[in-house]
This record gives sequence, C-alpha cells and structure tokens, in this order.
Amino acid sequence: MGPVCTIMVGRLDDWLKVVQERDGLSVDPGYLVWAGVAVFKKAYQIFRERGYRLRLLSAAFRNHMHWSELIGADAVISPPSAWIKRFNAGDIEVQPRIDNAVNPELVKQLLMHFPDFRRAYSEDGLTNEEFDTFAPTVRTLRQFVAACADLDALVRDVMLPEPA
Repeated sequence: MGPVCTIMVGRLDDWLKVVQERDGLSVDPGYLVWAGVAVFKKAYQIFRERGYRLRLLSAAFRNHMHWSELIGADAVISPPSAWIKRFNAGDIEVQPRIDNAVNPELVKQLLMHFPDFRRAYSEDGLTNEEFDTFAPTVRTLRQFVAACADLDALVRDVMLPEPA
C-alpha cells in the first residue's frame, strides 16, 4: 500500500462543535459536519496536483460523508465495523464524489468563524511544531492515552481481581 497520511476527519468536526458552543457562535450546525471532508478534499487535490506518492487515509468517522464524499479517491478509507454495517444496510448511492467541490459558501463561513478550521484548511496553516498543540490533535492524543489507561485497568482487574 505504501506510506499514508491520516486525516482524522471527524476529530476536526468534533472540535469545531466544541468551539461553536464555547464561543457562542451562530453558524449553521450542518456546516460543521463538512469541515473534515473539506480539509480532506483540499489535501487530496493538493497531493494529486503535486504527484505525491503518499496516500491519504480517512479516519475518525462521525457521519456517512466521511466515506460517501470520498468515494473515488485513491485513498485509504478506514471506517470502523459499526460504520461498515451502516453503509451496507443503507441506501447511499455508491458513486464517485471526491471531485465534487464542497459548497464554497459553507467553506467561507467555516473560514470566517473558526480560526482552527482556517489553520487546518490552509496549506500553510500549521507548522510541524504547531501540529502537536493543535486542539484536535491534543484531544485525539488525550483520548488514546485514556484508552490505554482503561486497558491497563482491565488487565489489572483480570490479573488481580478485587478480593471479595
């Protein structure tokens, strides 16, 4: 398969929802579910234009568009099992959509109201150093660390059950 670059599409969507609530922003909530898709499609376009051999990988599914809007891409799509079951049971037409542009008004609104969307969407929006402190990255790492702690607790309880 070769090297991949993961775009956790749902993580950006999640963060923008937090920011909308935190900052009391009044933006169409339907726009927020497009943020990760918009970033993925823009990155995909840039990778193709430049002939990068690296493949993008879509992860962190939150809605069907994290799959359906990326159909036709030379990319890795990694939905969890629960989402695969939804797709198989659903009636979403399987047709290439990767080259369909995201509504420009939607992108404009996200760019205008969410500096972190602007940072993710803009080609030079984040330096390598800034990526480690970018809120969606930090929230992802925190969740992974918490999952490791949960696994440690599970193993502990199996190995050393609480005496009755």
